[in-house]
Amino acid sequence: MFSSMKAVQLVRARIAYSVSAFAELALWRIPRPAAGSRHGFKYRLVYVVDGVCVIRYDNETGKGDHRHVEDKESPYAFTTPDQLISDFQRDIARWNRENRNP
Repeated sequence: MFSSMKAVQLVRARIAYSVSAFAELALWRIPRPAAGSRHGFKYRLVYVVDGVCVIRYDNETGKGDHRHVEDKESPYAFTTPDQLISDFQRDIARWNRENRNP
């Protein structure tokens, strides 16, 4: 029954933080976990400032759940979509404080 289920987009949003900064969020429910992940979600959340991606959360096939903050990559412990978005927003706020961005 579930083998024919397709990905269902749950979130697709672009949020402007300023003229030079925005976030894009994309989240799908998928029928089977992506290689390297243990849950049924596929996601990509990015924060871009002055044309440069400074924060990215994703679960690229084969790499599993991880995040990038500037040039540093680290594992991410995915629990729920709500927590994912909350963690992403927390990292944006911290980055903005540390870099004096709006």
